[in-house]
Amino acid sequence: MSACCNGGCSASAPQVSPRYRRALWIALVINALMFVVEIVGGMRSGSVSLLADAVDFAGDAANYGLSLAVLSMGLLWRARAALVKGLTMGAYGLFVLGKTLWAAMAGVPPEAITMGVIGLVALAANVSVAFMLYAYRDGDANMRSVWLCSRNDAIVNVAIVLAAVGVFGTGSAWPDLLVAAIVAGLALTAAVSVVRQARGEIDSELLAARTVA
Repeated sequence: MSACCNGGCSASAPQVSPRYRRALWIALVINALMFVVEIVGGMRSGSVSLLADAVDFAGDAANYGLSLAVLSMGLLWRARAALVKGLTMGAYGLFVLGKTLWAAMAGVPPEAITMGVIGLVALAANVSVAFMLYAYRDGDANMRSVWLCSRNDAIVNVAIVLAAVGVFGTGSAWPDLLVAAIVAGLALTAAVSVVRQARGEIDSELLAARTVA
């Protein structure tokens, strides 16, 4: 009989819902596939926002994999994983800002039709992932970071589709650049939120460990 049955399991190492684990695996596969789709589409269309979103898909796939790796571990390890993901989200936001500034100096508008079609495909993918993870949005920092990634991605894809309409109507690159800047802002905001919660959980667990010792 396991230690859990005798009440010996740590409260910070919960039983993991099979539905949550399955949702993370599905989300990982979807994000990995969409990374390839958006890299190709971003290169063909010249869209900065698509390329930025492609990098985000790759980062999210890695984050889902990290979440799966620490899913059955204690809160301290899950919080550390969330801290890594938060810092990664912040780095991604800074990367997108730099890419946006570089594209603004070039001033070449993207191809709107390709941009819009791929934006719609990405939106469908992210809405499906967000729907699967919605029930876990109020969990620990690790679960919260996963939910914030999926929520932000769906918002970004709506903006990309609207930007494609704007590019088509104006013949200007600025709608695409504006969305890329929004992507960066969402990533940086989510990074601050996740890092703050993760550090709080890490400090709490370390304090508890010192108290027990």
